[in-house]
Amino acid sequence: MARLLFFIFFALHINSAFATTIFNVLTYGAKPNGLTDSTKAFLDAWTAACGSADSTMIYVPRGRYWLGSMVFAGGCKSPDITIQIDGTLVAPGDYRILGQAANWLSFEGVAGVSIVGGALDAKGSPLWACKAKGNDCPSGASSLSFTNSNNIKIKGLLSLNSQMFHIVINGCQNVNIEGVTVIAAGDSPNTDGIHVQLSSNIVITNSTINTGDDCISIGPGTQNLWIEGIKCGPGHGISIGSLGKDPEEQGVRNVTVTKTVFAGTQNGFRIKSWARPSNGFAQRIRFMGAIMRNVQNPIIIDQHYCPHNLNCPNQVSGVKISDVIYQDIRGTSATPVAINFDCSSKYPCNGIRLQNVDLTCSNQAAQSFCANVLGKIIGLVQPNGCL
Repeated sequence: MARLLFFIFFALHINSAFATTIFNVLTYGAKPNGLTDSTKAFLDAWTAACGSADSTMIYVPRGRYWLGSMVFAGGCKSPDITIQIDGTLVAPGDYRILGQAANWLSFEGVAGVSIVGGALDAKGSPLWACKAKGNDCPSGASSLSFTNSNNIKIKGLLSLNSQMFHIVINGCQNVNIEGVTVIAAGDSPNTDGIHVQLSSNIVITNSTINTGDDCISIGPGTQNLWIEGIKCGPGHGISIGSLGKDPEEQGVRNVTVTKTVFAGTQNGFRIKSWARPSNGFAQRIRFMGAIMRNVQNPIIIDQHYCPHNLNCPNQVSGVKISDVIYQDIRGTSATPVAINFDCSSKYPCNGIRLQNVDLTCSNQAAQSFCANVLGKIIGLVQPNGCL
């Protein structure tokens, strides 16, 4: 009997320790019809959850919820807030409503926030069409952004047709992104799947990204980033950069990308820097265990990035690239040059290592190109010849 009473007490204690106060957006006036503006209801639910001293959940039932641009501000009493989405969040049909905002759903200065499930339908295609015609169009909003935040989780989210970037992690620490799906047209402009910058201790796993720009883009100030189990395509691959846009810039350090599949992408693994002076760097980068299927540039370092030939002609990149390993990579290149190291003449790439790489080109022999690069080859590497 004493043991039974102990277990009952223990179970009650555990349940009370993990008790969660639930805030249903319907209670605050949200309408799941996809037509009624539910922006205020979502913000009111956030204010209530944020102000609670308990662990909290904001619950979004099934249905479609029309939402304008929103900022979810930090300084919360609640130690952790879970946003459980069983429905779809829908952007306004008129792209100009969101188009002037930097972000659609923006979390700023928050801690312990988790987004679980659900879909974001940003309806970005009319804005892409506007841009394709060269009209006077707004820049567009990123769908989901976390800024200056920590202990963040995003799990099982579907992001559709963002106007700009789908998910942005900016100035954050300890972020886990798992099981995310990103879908946008292959020709949609600036629709990066996940963008990380000025952030550390970031993990991105088991996600599928089909978009018009980088599947994952890694900006200055990123440290300790782990990427695993990504399926990418269409898109521009997984890119570090562009780096060196500014003369004074934080570098990128300790990035591992493993167990990835690229299908029909513009690039596989890319490091890109502007051709102008900078104190930026990329070091201790590991690209491991990848399959390339008809990828235009499976392995590429481009330190001569100079869009529209503005502000950089006749200059060289100051970004220092070092200690980069390409290991266990196989598949097919859509172009003859499967390995392309085009590095800075002032600061050559060094510590570049190719190990067990097997890339072929379907209609001719695959080639490699090296300029201003120091490194070594270990094991079988095909194409071989320039390191």
